[in-house]
Amino acid sequence: MAFDPQNQTVLRTGSRAESLNIDQGLRAHMLKVYNYMASGLALTGIVALLTASSPAMVNVIFGTPLSWVVMLAPLAFMLVLSFGINKLSTTTAQALFWAFATVMGLSMASIFLMYTGTSIARVFFISASMFAGMSLYGYTTKRDLSGFGSFLVMGVIGLIIAMVVNIFLQSTALEFVISAAGVLIFVGLTAYDTQKIKSIYDEMDSHGVATKKAIMGALTLYLDFINLFLMMLRLFGDRR
Repeated sequence: MAFDPQNQTVLRTGSRAESLNIDQGLRAHMLKVYNYMASGLALTGIVALLTASSPAMVNVIFGTPLSWVVMLAPLAFMLVLSFGINKLSTTTAQALFWAFATVMGLSMASIFLMYTGTSIARVFFISASMFAGMSLYGYTTKRDLSGFGSFLVMGVIGLIIAMVVNIFLQSTALEFVISAAGVLIFVGLTAYDTQKIKSIYDEMDSHGVATKKAIMGALTLYLDFINLFLMMLRLFGDRR
């Protein structure tokens, strides 16, 4: 069998070009995910701050049964996006994502009533640094983190159960344990979810990734960051 060095060179060149195209596509996809996430967080923060700055809005939202609507609405938006994303148009998915971020802002306004502005800013930047570091780790590591997924999900379920129990116990010790465990769990989920978003792109063809996939990735990382921030705030926030 004859060996054709020219043909082998062409194959290697083509392989490198294809790999480069995939890498560029992945970077573009992840950039879109982070842009959606950052924009959603910015919208949530602005809405939360404006709401907390208005006594009338605070009284309407937190002084009436409307508070239950504000608390449960984000869950409704999240469920619609999670289970109906394949049936939604791109425009509808985008609109739901921005609506979700807005309603989350209304709900998050309560933290400005409970904690000092200085401690909120401090915890936010600490949480952002932790999130960025773990997301970068999840993006760059060669280690397969999929095995940790089930344990982290079980940890989230355990957190929810413990938080419900503590509503009745009102234990400060249990609250501390919940918050500390929550930080560890959502730090781990940040790395795991980042790698999962990356792997989902790898499983798709090289012609690009739909905007809806970027929105779902952004929603996942948004929730990781918000929960990490809230757990950190419960540990290190200065209450009014």
